[in-house]
Amino acid sequence: MNLSKHEQRVLHVLALGGEIQYSRNGSSKINEIACFSREGHILADCTIEIFQRLKNKKLIRSKNSAPYRITALGASSVKSQMFQR
Repeated sequence: MNLSKHEQRVLHVLALGGEIQYSRNGSSKINEIACFSREGHILADCTIEIFQRLKNKKLIRSKNSAPYRITALGASSVKSQMFQR
């Protein structure tokens, strides 16, 4: 699966135990997101557009209104590389 550099970066953070927290406006649309790493740092590369692309490709999902996490398909499609801080 073809993934952009920013999509891969978000998936790497999620694969290492991160999550995407979201908030909704008055309707059911998600209007604000924040991608947190396992250590609690915020990833600035995660935007609404990247979030929507990952969600449409079914690489991330939320269960019972919990924060979004990586799926098995997302974990298998992300390229393995050493995580450099």
